[in-house]
Amino acid sequence: MTHSAMGQHACSPVAWQRARGFTIIEMMTTLAVLAILATIAAPSLSNLVRDQRVKTATFDVYASLVFARSEAIKRNADIDVAPSGADWAAGWEVRVQSDGTVLKRQDALPGMSIATPAGAVTYRRDGRISGGAVPILVVKSAESNSITARCVLIDLSGRPNIKVDTNQDASDGCQ
Repeated sequence: MTHSAMGQHACSPVAWQRARGFTIIEMMTTLAVLAILATIAAPSLSNLVRDQRVKTATFDVYASLVFARSEAIKRNADIDVAPSGADWAAGWEVRVQSDGTVLKRQDALPGMSIATPAGAVTYRRDGRISGGAVPILVVKSAESNSITARCVLIDLSGRPNIKVDTNQDASDGCQ
């Protein structure tokens, strides 16, 4: 092949000039734009993380209640779901009421607030809630009031349900 049929060789000076890359000015401009975009996106990203933590904590409460109800029916025994400390956010245990055997333990949920009027939730052997009051557990972020709270409501048959706080007032139990 001749030189004119192949075009320019990859090692010729003309080819080097075409493939020279970015200048330092172009790179600094790109980095400045990326820094500005990252600064704008950071607050909304932290709120997204907090919102996901509330959703996860709510599902953890829900899953423990479903498990406790199932165990109460399966074992034909009363099962307690009780906070480990003074607050549900410090963790909780699912245990057999008669002998205190711990069936499941949930670790603390940092940055969460879980409010409930009842100290413990007890499932009877038929899967229903013991006592007349229907418990509502309100899960919200302790770090930010702008994060939407979620509630775990237990109906009269003992089945838990998750509800989102649509009016931004968690004190009413997500009504």
